Amino acid sequence: MAASCDSLLPLILLLCLSAQAVDRSNFKTCDQSAFCKHQRELKPGQSPYRALLDTLELSDSRLTLQLINDNNKVRLLLELYRLQGNMTRVKINELKPLKPRYEVPDVLISDPITEALSVVAQDENSLVLSLGGKDQRLIVSAQPFRLDIVEGPQVLMSLNSRGLLAFEHLRSEQVTGQENIKEEEDKPGMWEETFKSHTDSKPNGPSSISLDFSLPGVEHVYGIPEHADTLKLKNTDGSDPYRLYNLDVFQYELHNPMALYGAVPVLISHSTDRTMGIFWLNAAETWVDISSNTAGKTVFGKILDFVQVSNEVPQTDVRWISESGLIDVFIMLGPKPADVFTQYASLTGTQSFPPLSALAYHQCRWNYNDQEDVKTVDQGFDEHDIPYDFIWLDIEHADGKRYFTWDPSNFPQPKEMLQGLMDKRRKLVAIVDPHIRVDSGYKIHNEIRSKNFYVKNKDGGDYEGWCWPGNSGYPDFTNPEMRAWWASQFAYDQYEGSMENQYIWNDMNEPSVFNGPEVTMHKDALHGVWEHRDVHNLYGLYVQKATADGLILRSGGVQRPFVLTRAFFAGSQRYGAVWTGDNAAEWGHLKISIPMCLSLGLVGISFCGADVGGFFKHPSAELLVRWYQVGAYQPFFRAHAHIDTPRREPWLFGPENTALIREAIRQRYALLPYWYQLFYNTHRTGQPVMRPLWVEYPDDVATFSIEDEYLIGKDLLVHPVTDEGATGVTAYLPGKGEVMCFSTLNGFLSLPSLKYFLWVSHIPVFQRGGSIICRKDRVRRSSSCMENDPYTLYVAPSSQQCHAVSNHLVPHLSVFYFCFLRNLAPDSQFSTASWIEKIVIFGGSQPSSVTLKNAGQYGTESALEFEFGSTLAVLTLRKPGVNAAADWTVVLR
Repeated sequence: MAASCDSLLPLILLLCLSAQAVDRSNFKTCDQSAFCKHQRELKPGQSPYRALLDTLELSDSRLTLQLINDNNKVRLLLELYRLQGNMTRVKINELKPLKPRYEVPDVLISDPITEALSVVAQDENSLVLSLGGKDQRLIVSAQPFRLDIVEGPQVLMSLNSRGLLAFEHLRSEQVTGQENIKEEEDKPGMWEETFKSHTDSKPNGPSSISLDFSLPGVEHVYGIPEHADTLKLKNTDGSDPYRLYNLDVFQYELHNPMALYGAVPVLISHSTDRTMGIFWLNAAETWVDISSNTAGKTVFGKILDFVQVSNEVPQTDVRWISESGLIDVFIMLGPKPADVFTQYASLTGTQSFPPLSALAYHQCRWNYNDQEDVKTVDQGFDEHDIPYDFIWLDIEHADGKRYFTWDPSNFPQPKEMLQGLMDKRRKLVAIVDPHIRVDSGYKIHNEIRSKNFYVKNKDGGDYEGWCWPGNSGYPDFTNPEMRAWWASQFAYDQYEGSMENQYIWNDMNEPSVFNGPEVTMHKDALHGVWEHRDVHNLYGLYVQKATADGLILRSGGVQRPFVLTRAFFAGSQRYGAVWTGDNAAEWGHLKISIPMCLSLGLVGISFCGADVGGFFKHPSAELLVRWYQVGAYQPFFRAHAHIDTPRREPWLFGPENTALIREAIRQRYALLPYWYQLFYNTHRTGQPVMRPLWVEYPDDVATFSIEDEYLIGKDLLVHPVTDEGATGVTAYLPGKGEVMCFSTLNGFLSLPSLKYFLWVSHIPVFQRGGSIICRKDRVRRSSSCMENDPYTLYVAPSSQQCHAVSNHLVPHLSVFYFCFLRNLAPDSQFSTASWIEKIVIFGGSQPSSVTLKNAGQYGTESALEFEFGSTLAVLTLRKPGVNAAADWTVVLR
């Protein structure tokens, strides 16, 4: 059948984009972004802003006062809040804006709980506010305006200490000046900006904002994803700032601060003294400058005369620049890493708790051709004894890329296909993108248009652009009525052919517009009264939220959803998983997946993974095997490939490599109880699942820049192999006096660090001394098939050969290993059909006897069979035979 005109342009664009790496000329640098260039021309120095202390108003929880720019006489309103949990909120807005400026909704889970503020000192140029515990104070200096947060004699953080606060007020081009305001001369890009062939109109002129933060004593800062760069953020002096602007970037470059698919404006600082966070709540295009230096002595006025700052103290300066909106920043004062994670979670929520099957292995490519192809791939996994839980369908499964439909030729009986998977206790994910084909015969398009739910162009018509279906409309997901309607479309009687074992993938939701500026939506498009420039980074979050709501609604609220998104923002963790986008089958992309996911975990998004094998290009067998071994130890585990790549199901690289991939996937399945408990913990507490070493070892300076190894929870350390031809890795094992045990889950080590020699079959994994890991070693074809299978407990005693405790799935176990331990969860309730099949204990010597004691008034004792391997000092207790939910004790003598 001949291709329609509507389908030709996306195909041409696809071919052009697929032919090479990212074309950087399609995306702006700071110099090409008028507001970034203009703001960066402002150099550190004396701030023109002055605090008018006589305007101060103070309630129990809120302080306001006015700021004035002495250059143009524009007045701003400063609001200060002390928040529960050792946080401070700073808001700055125009006092009398020409019209309201955008405040980001729906990201905070509720209005933060405030605590009492009080003025403890004041003079003609400053005032001091008490922030509560540990002698924390907030010092407001009037001229120049500046904020300092101190604890005792230590300055924790300063705002506007470099004088880079800048707040461009809204104005009208037809009015030469507003009352008592001195307008600056027009500069290029103030009222209209052109990039390549696209022009962006600015009816209210420039509206950007900027504020600097200084962090004395800090050398290491992290976060502000998404960037394909190192875990520790780099100094941006002399280069572009880090950019936060959700964009569709094909085959992105590595070690580059350019924007990618998602944006979380959260920065974490860490030193041996303290961990803190800065949450810049703004959804517009944002640039972040990082400058590291040695701080000189600073004088804050007589109120800070007691502060002594050494000339040798390091300092990191951070500057945030956003195109529009207002300054709304949350300062999280820690002091420990876990405290910062808790503080941020109290603001934006925690990672959604996924179905267990979502933590298993996912098989995907663009595209599985038809129902028979899906059936063949499914059978291939069984024939090669490789477990998997989800098979995925990309855009070709829909009828002419009309989402919520099925191609009638290739997928004529979707329920039959889904039922076949369900019979094997497996599932399917289908893609539903947010661009809607403009087609009068398409029900979804007609309903959106009739309800007036599309984003509008600057002239008020429906905004249209090119994407995979051809000419497309873009639903306005910022509209709650639109989101509710979208959610309703996932009902089984609306989404024809869908079943309860079908889940959803939202791609292209930056949003991607092939013929738009920077491959995205025009900034002067309209979402109700707001310009797209105000809401851009929120769009993907809203798409995923509406989809997740739909999956919950279709089940009557009884099933947890699984939704994967490419674009994200602060708070996206509440709605599902993310992945690192269109990577390539290159060793560098394998390596960079680790800091990319670590960075996301630090800012609340734990459910992260990278396309195993690389989306673009074709991996060598060695690269594919190593990528499976890495992916098995990252939170989201999915293989994916571009439509132009050769097929790469796990059994297509020869029997030897099939066996290696099978073993990596089986390791993932064996550890599913551990992964599941970690996700439950992050859902409850906000602590990251995949975490840098410094999170658990905050005083160990050697861990602060490590990004080639990481922790899964606190008990497993993984050092993946990410170099071609590697025959060994050097693993750093942190923790004074701690023992890291069982490399590759079958040995015992008690060294602080080691050179680990390996074969291609090895995945260097180490267990922390003093921990118990629960596994299910009877691996079946899917996670659901393993539901009632027995557990094996892997016990790694501490260096004192005791205190081995389980914080994971089996709460009632105590192991008496030459000492007595208390039950950590005596009140817990857990029901399961699973029993304990085996207990493996690393280290120590051979006992003379092993006794199992059942708890309860009539508890019984019985001897257990055991064997001791002296070479690796491994003790194995076979068939305790007790239920995993029961209280019982093992005694070794």
